[in-house]
Amino acid sequence: MDQWSAFLQDKWILIVAALVVLFLVMKLVKTFVKWVIVLVVIAFIAYYGSTYAGKIGELKTTLGSALAGEAKQQFTNAIAGEAKDAKYTPNADGSYTISTKNITLQGKPGSNDAHITIMGQSYDVKISAAIQKFIDQVKQNK
Repeated sequence: MDQWSAFLQDKWILIVAALVVLFLVMKLVKTFVKWVIVLVVIAFIAYYGSTYAGKIGELKTTLGSALAGEAKQQFTNAIAGEAKDAKYTPNADGSYTISTKNITLQGKPGSNDAHITIMGQSYDVKISAAIQKFIDQVKQNK
């Protein structure tokens, strides 16, 4: 049902044009051809509207990938700029916390997962090469 509401909101001009065409066909054409044209227009609108959800899904996937890529890039830029001022703190349970002005990274040595808070937003991430380099650099700065 969501694809139909999105289709109606995005393509309302197409529906109005189809209704105008149907009205003109009904008034001007008096033969069996009129019903064929009417059925073709209705079938086109039904098919286009029913496949519209796939286009929305593709758009969501594309936007999600773009946003995730941009977030990773911003994080990489932020950790590169703030590594000098970062503070490494070992915790009592064996984990560690790395804090900067904008970033807090929490993890356990040897683990491939970390919890990152950047500008008030928290994420669970896999430790990439860039993050591991940041951790190693901060450990050396102690």
